[in-house]
Amino acid sequence: MIIAERKPFEEVKQEVKDCKKLLILGCGTCVAVCMAGGEKEVGLLATELRMANKLAGKDVEIGEATIQRQCDREFIQPIVEKAKQYDAVLSLACGAGVQFVAEMMEPLPVLPGVNTRFIGVTQAEGMWAEKCLACGNCMLADYGGICPVTICAKGLLNGPCGGSNLGKCEASPEKDCAWELIYARLKNLGKLDNLRNFREVRDYRAHTSPGRVVNEAYQKAQPEATHSK
Repeated sequence: MIIAERKPFEEVKQEVKDCKKLLILGCGTCVAVCMAGGEKEVGLLATELRMANKLAGKDVEIGEATIQRQCDREFIQPIVEKAKQYDAVLSLACGAGVQFVAEMMEPLPVLPGVNTRFIGVTQAEGMWAEKCLACGNCMLADYGGICPVTICAKGLLNGPCGGSNLGKCEASPEKDCAWELIYARLKNLGKLDNLRNFREVRDYRAHTSPGRVVNEAYQKAQPEATHSK
């Protein structure tokens, strides 16, 4: 899932300082799970802003709403008319959600309330770890399900750098060496021969942004070319 964390309160206050009517819009999926932008977080932030505005003697109307996903048109559409009643929307979704809501609600300003960190997993209660860079060329089958592009600090594809110490990465003594993990996993799977396969250096020039994927079931057939006689 996408992991995010709420922006510092002072930064949020600065973003919305000119608003007289503000809608705080939460997202009920990824950012709700990592406790950054779900319904509960919308309520907490709204309360903080109301208290800050009251102490500053400012009269600001703050509305609250949470939709299931801010990255899906069908969930955004029902909130568009309500949002038009406000000066701006403070979105607690990931960066993709903020951009999509802004696109659908233009010219209404849509402001980010969280910082999008990475694609990761729940490692423990209240703790999340990055696992994927969304590089577009998954090689997990070769490495026993451990991604060297993400887990290795140097993104090495053909073995460790030689700087690890007692199984820890030279970049941080608290970080496990990715290649120690890969070796142990492949040994456990009986696939150490995978390490004999040389991988070419990744050609990052082939990666273009923004990416786009269309499911083949939804691709329109290309019309046949017509030629005038």
